[in-house]
Amino acid sequence: MQCTVEPREGNKVHVNVSVDVTEFERDVETAYRKLAREVRIAGFRPGKAPRKVIDAHLGEAGMKAARAQAIEDAVPKYLAEAVKQHDIDIIATPKVDHVHGAEELGAPISFHCEMEVRPVITVAGYAGLRVELPATKASESEIDDVINNERKRHGTLVDATRPIATGDQVTLDLSAARDGTPVPGLNVEAWLYEVGRGWVAEGFDAQLVGMSAGDEAKFTAVPNGNTDEAEFSLKVIKVQELQLPELTDAWVADTFGEFDTVEAWRDALSERMSESRLNQARNSVVDRVTDELAKLVDIDLPEPMVEGDLQSRVRNTVETFQRQGIAIAQFLQITGQTEEQFIEQLREQSRKAVRVDLALRAIAKERNIEADDEAVENEFERIAERAGVKPARVRKLYEKNDAVGDLRAQLRKSAALEWLVREVTYVDETGATIATDVLLRDGVTIDPTLDTGAGVAGDDESNTDEEATSTVAAEPKGN
Repeated sequence: MQCTVEPREGNKVHVNVSVDVTEFERDVETAYRKLAREVRIAGFRPGKAPRKVIDAHLGEAGMKAARAQAIEDAVPKYLAEAVKQHDIDIIATPKVDHVHGAEELGAPISFHCEMEVRPVITVAGYAGLRVELPATKASESEIDDVINNERKRHGTLVDATRPIATGDQVTLDLSAARDGTPVPGLNVEAWLYEVGRGWVAEGFDAQLVGMSAGDEAKFTAVPNGNTDEAEFSLKVIKVQELQLPELTDAWVADTFGEFDTVEAWRDALSERMSESRLNQARNSVVDRVTDELAKLVDIDLPEPMVEGDLQSRVRNTVETFQRQGIAIAQFLQITGQTEEQFIEQLREQSRKAVRVDLALRAIAKERNIEADDEAVENEFERIAERAGVKPARVRKLYEKNDAVGDLRAQLRKSAALEWLVREVTYVDETGATIATDVLLRDGVTIDPTLDTGAGVAGDDESNTDEEATSTVAAEPKGN
């Protein structure tokens, strides 16, 4: 096979393939063996008739049928060889409209096609990326809130003779109706309610403030979660206020035991809350970094990449719902979405994934980040462990599907991302710098199959690991 590749505008290449008679004749022989299994010739079992006998039996029509079958089977093979030989990073399955020499018996064949390829871009500004994360330290007001909640939990309700204020606990008789029909859930007696919760309807708490025990009121409002107004009636039976224990060292010691002073308790709360916030920030690092990285990619995204990634997302989402026993229609109803809105949300995720895919490839190239054979073997071992098989079987599967290159590309992107998360500047909501050594103290775990981009038509790279794991786990152990 002879092959030439010519770059074209718009992330495309023009590929010319020619196959001489001798090479293509092997494909024709394979086609004859397939034809022999379909043709019934007296004196021969299916699949056993030689080529000369088939030609004699079918004549020129049989010869053309075998040649047509050879072309149908061989052209995709030659295209795959061309892609591999010239390392063409296709993003859509190429189509061949015409094969020259297809109908000329004993002639060589040739064909050409345009292939869409993954854009190679440069990314400016990634080295100085500034990423905002949630604050990693608890503020004094947040600590105060926790302390006050604990005081409320240990508080005592006492009857109040004054009008209702926000924060009071009131006992109510409450009813609501619409056109004379009671509204479900809003007809209760002796209901204890904390004023200010906002649980009933807009303006409900404002209606209560200033009322006293024994007062009654009627008003119209839209119940929470509804769109139509209802007529409310209420009677205040009792007003109570929550008396909080005084915040003293003695109360802290008696209540919590492990702390002797208010200061010691505050210090412990600060440490615990700050550690929790730090973990939240760590867990958001990859998403926040890739969000900012995606903003640096300002190109027209190749539609095959977006569509390929979207198809993968839709399929994975539907399969996840099916495993959980949830129908997609049920999910849409629960979330109040149309199918179009749901797809558009996934499409936006796909657009980000494509941008991140292109950016990480650019960073890996610029920084000379590679995935060597050892990294690939380590990943085979990781997949094998998850699937409960030997690494050799995983390697064999990847080689069989010609997917080792896809895996290597995914590992390069993961390595580029791991490099990037250590290089960017992290700040909190106030703009204060978050120390990278503290944030990444325990390292950052980046799954090599992380959703950083873009399975494309004919190249479902983003799911390689997941599909390989399930496939090798399902294969017979004797293979």
